[in-house]
Amino acid sequence: MAKVMGAIVRFIVSAIVLMVVGMLVPGFSRLSFTSALIAAVIIAVMGWVIELLFGKRVSPYSRGIIGFISGVVVIYLAQLFVPGMRVTLFGAILASLVIGLIDLFVPGDVKGNVLGGRRGASERLRDRND
Repeated sequence: MAKVMGAIVRFIVSAIVLMVVGMLVPGFSRLSFTSALIAAVIIAVMGWVIELLFGKRVSPYSRGIIGFISGVVVIYLAQLFVPGMRVTLFGAILASLVIGLIDLFVPGDVKGNVLGGRRGASERLRDRND
């Protein structure tokens, strides 16, 4: 039951982050809460599929340019499945940057996992020190 609640909370927080991104990023449409929630689920599923097909190094959850590019592609393609979501390529690039910055400064256990499985800088540092 706790895992289900954790997943629900992660998707709700992810939806809120996507709504904020929609307000801040040009080329990324403002989303209703329902559309943002659907987008959070679609983005998580697409990220999982990319990771399954190509491994962790080529997933939106990895660091570096490959993770950034795959994040852009996932965000851009999500609009095909989410009603009301419209993203330009430039908007997907900016959204990926904003989500990456949020991920960098806000621990994953506070914000949920924006793209399904990301960990914040605090978790990476904790793992490195252990």
